[in-house]
This record gives sequence, structure tokens and C-alpha cells, in this order.
Amino acid sequence: MATTEVFTATATGTNDYENYYDDDYQDEVCNKTSVIHFGANITPIFFSFVVLLSLFGNILVIWILAKYENLKSLTNTFILNLAVSDLFFTTGLPFFAYYHMYGWTFGDAACKIVNFVFCVGFYSSGIILILMTAHRYKAVMNPLSALVSPTCCYSVLACVTIWASSVLLASPAFLFTEVQNQNHCVYMNSFWSLWGIYQQNILFIISSIVFLFCYSQIMCRLLRPPAQRRKNKTLKLIFTLMVVFFVGWTPYNIVIFLKSLYFWPKPPADSNALPAICKSSERLDYTFFVSRLFAFSHCCLNPVFYVFVGVKFKNHLKKMLKCLGNGNSSIRNRQSRLTITSLTSGDEFSM
Repeated sequence: MATTEVFTATATGTNDYENYYDDDYQDEVCNKTSVIHFGANITPIFFSFVVLLSLFGNILVIWILAKYENLKSLTNTFILNLAVSDLFFTTGLPFFAYYHMYGWTFGDAACKIVNFVFCVGFYSSGIILILMTAHRYKAVMNPLSALVSPTCCYSVLACVTIWASSVLLASPAFLFTEVQNQNHCVYMNSFWSLWGIYQQNILFIISSIVFLFCYSQIMCRLLRPPAQRRKNKTLKLIFTLMVVFFVGWTPYNIVIFLKSLYFWPKPPADSNALPAICKSSERLDYTFFVSRLFAFSHCCLNPVFYVFVGVKFKNHLKKMLKCLGNGNSSIRNRQSRLTITSLTSGDEFSM
């Protein structure tokens, strides 16, 4: 069975499932040179934009929350934790892009730590989106519930649940990864590779069930006559969230499940059937690379769809930009007022 590239797996709960950098394996089974080059070329470029957008968007979210919002609110707690989670996820993307180009050159300890942090970001993001959806469902269906009111107790409980669960789910990425063949950050064996794959698939299935149930119920509630006032805008937002989620994650999870089948024992391939098998595997690899790009971009899309589409956050952003503009204007005015000319030398200076 082929050695697995764990850094790919632990970031997403998946693997590349063949050792793309192992020349002997390529010669023995399938030549993956074109797939390697495709991934090495497209991954760094795409992830560079994702990293920049994610850092800007999520740091801005944290700044707005700290400056203008009540952090005891359970909704704001979810948004704050989602931004932190996306930043954890984002910190691993530069290592991920580098690994695709040059292999793993940072040592065994860094292999474990980077994979663990990356995986914590991935799993915490999924858990937070599930809890946010359930909380939104509760707020619409039962607005007087205690969960909707801003109490510190529920916020603390939510934080503990999110991060304890994420650390537990990500622990195999720390305990069972290692550097093999000098530059491969991989799982120790195929068992833990499959564990990561199916764990990620299960999280996606749970998220999908929660999304479909909660948002379908919310949409039915909003279609009733008393909720007509902001119905269209809210329904469009919910529809957008669902489309983005399923378009981003469904192809990716299907592909990684299909790729997981490579780990199960199979009889030796017939030499006549081998070219067709290699061709099918190559198509699946290309699909994997493309679907993964869409899935990984969630860390920069979350601030847009879960935060900045809200009226309150847009108002806060406008207020902040206005304050910055007024601040720069007042500084310029102050400098122009305090710029004086020395009576002795005629030189100008600013105070």
C-alpha cells in the first residue's frame, strides 16, 4: 500500500493516497508526473490569494467584534470563534503550498505541530458552523429561548465544547504523523489515513443534515404571513449559504471517499487493464486538486457570508471606515493648522 501524504490529509481529513514524490512507486504502478506538476503549479498561486483574503477578513471580524459588539452574546461568540478557527486553518496553507513544491523540509516536530494546528482549524470550523446553524434555527423558531439572550454561561460552554471537540478530533494528526523518506510528512500507516478520511466524511454528512433540516424549517417559517417584512432578503441569504456550502464541500468529499478506496486491499491488476486504471486514477487526482481548492477557500469566504452580509456588521464597518477617514482628515487639518514658519530661519516645521 502506498505511503500517504499526511499533511494533505490532516489539513482536511484526507490524503493524496498515492506517494506522488516516490519515483519507484510511480514506475511500479502509474506515472503521476503530470498530476504532481499540476498541483505544484496551481496550489501555491491559489492559496496565496486565499491566505491574504482570509487574514484580512478574519482579523477585521475580530477587530469589529472587540470594538463594537457584546462578546457575551452567543451569536458573537460563534462568529469570534469562527474567525479564530479560520485563522488556524489559514496558517497551515503556506506550509501546504510549500510542501507541494519542495516536499517536507521542516522536521518531524514541525510536521506534527503544523498538521495538528491545521486540523484543529478545519474541525473547529465545521463544528462552529453546525452550532451556528442550530442556534439560528432556535432563534427563529423560538425567539424567547434563553439561548438567544446574551449570557456569558452559554458562551463559555460553547467555547469549551468547540475547542475540546476539535482538539480531540485533531489528535491523530499529532500522534500518528511522522516524516518518512526524508521529505514526506505522512501518517504512520493506512489505518490512520482511512480514519482521517472517514472522520472528515462523517463531519460533512452531519453538517449537511443539520443544514438541510434547520434551513428548510427556517425557510418554511419565513414563508408564513407574519414574517413577510424581510423574507426575500433572508431567504436569499439562506439559499446562498446552502449553495456555497454544498458546491464547495460535496464534490470534495465524494472525491476523497473514492480515493480512500485505494487503501483497501485489492487483487493485482491485470497488465492489460492497468492503462485504463491509471487513466481513471489520473482523472480522479485532477478532480481532487480542483475540488480541494474550492473547499479550502471556505476560510476566506466565511467572513463574507456569515458576517459582512449582516446589516449590523456592515454598519460597524461603515462606522469604522468613517472614523478612520475623520481621523486622517483631523490629523491633516491639525498638521496644517500647526505648521508655522520660523521667524528667524523661515523654515517650516510641524508640531
